[in-house]
Amino acid sequence: MNSTDTRGKGHGSDARPSNDLTQRSLDWAGHLLTGARLEVLADDGRRWTLGAGEPHATIRVRGAAVLPRILLHPGMRFGEAYMDGRWEPADNLLEVLEVGLHLLAALERNRWLRRLKRAAAWLTESNSPRRARRNASHHYDIDFDLYRRFLDADLHYSCAYFRDASMTLEAAQQAKCAHIAAKLDLKPDARVLDIGCGWGSLAMYLAQHHHARVVGITLSEEQYKVATRRAAERGLAGRVEFRVQDYRRVEGCFDAIVSVGMFEHVGRPQYPAFFRRVYELLADDGTVLLHSIGRSTPPGGSNAWVQKYIFPGGYVPAASEMVAAVEPAGLIVTDLEIWRLHYARTLAEWHRRFQTARADIAARMGERFCRMWEFYLQVSEAGFRWGDLVVFQLQMSRTLERLPLIRDYLYRRAIPVRAREVA
Repeated sequence: MNSTDTRGKGHGSDARPSNDLTQRSLDWAGHLLTGARLEVLADDGRRWTLGAGEPHATIRVRGAAVLPRILLHPGMRFGEAYMDGRWEPADNLLEVLEVGLHLLAALERNRWLRRLKRAAAWLTESNSPRRARRNASHHYDIDFDLYRRFLDADLHYSCAYFRDASMTLEAAQQAKCAHIAAKLDLKPDARVLDIGCGWGSLAMYLAQHHHARVVGITLSEEQYKVATRRAAERGLAGRVEFRVQDYRRVEGCFDAIVSVGMFEHVGRPQYPAFFRRVYELLADDGTVLLHSIGRSTPPGGSNAWVQKYIFPGGYVPAASEMVAAVEPAGLIVTDLEIWRLHYARTLAEWHRRFQTARADIAARMGERFCRMWEFYLQVSEAGFRWGDLVVFQLQMSRTLERLPLIRDYLYRRAIPVRAREVA
């Protein structure tokens, strides 16, 4: 880690290193970091290099004092400093976040640090029904106009399925719905439970295209209101029912259970109870499809900044953690599909649309909120593009005989539906 005062000096090897606290802090951290390089430019002309190797990016900081503070807790304070306008990317934010992911991964190669982070994260994931509802409200009960501005026209807030490179976001979200419906293998008039129904998009899709009777549950009052209104506008109120309800409080028997983008909010202490409840609610010949962000690395912790500002109480599971909780519940894993890079493309399009509406959103929500949201969207994209994030689609049933034995049924059934929808 080198620091150079560029005022009246070149940036060569003869430049004198600074002996200030900032430099000592950076020197301490720098020997741990390889595989990426972050150039830091201060507003008084000083320059530092954190890490070594490629990729590399450059940021400009407002005062060198911000750097030691970030290094004390990089997972939290790097994002906070961006929200507060304490640093800016020299080129674009996504490049900086790619470098940041590599540097943070280098720090977390320390197994003791990783274990400590994992233990600390577990404590934040004990989500009682009351706490789970508060966590959901934190993210989903903010201004609905925000989501309307950057999501697709049908308001799907989860990974799209880009079956081919030419698909728009709208078409890819419909392709995702068709793929899920094929995995549920729905019979006409099937009773479906949608756990974490969002603004009702998938529930209405299944009712409209597959003649299902759907109960959609959410912990967000705002999502419930919007979903109920949208179902009435489409004439689906008789086939779709939305509730503000915790999955632990649901009663009944369902031919299919689907959950898209909700399992990340469950928290590891609740995994056994979640899958037991799914088993209890599922008919003997029923099917389950769980769509969740996952990690391709072993179990670990959660990002502190994301926990505080975006998804409190959340956790991104490893496949081993999910399957370990499924097996004692009595469910049979019939298929596990892993989507790579689909979410990176989804997030890139969300960010593009967000930037198009940024001035209006800032007028409503404030500049700090906008900086938080763009950091969230782009650090998430970086995680899927260069980090360990993927999407799991876990299909389950109660019996071995429930589903076709050859997997290509998923594509034979879904393609005609997709063609109609895109047209």
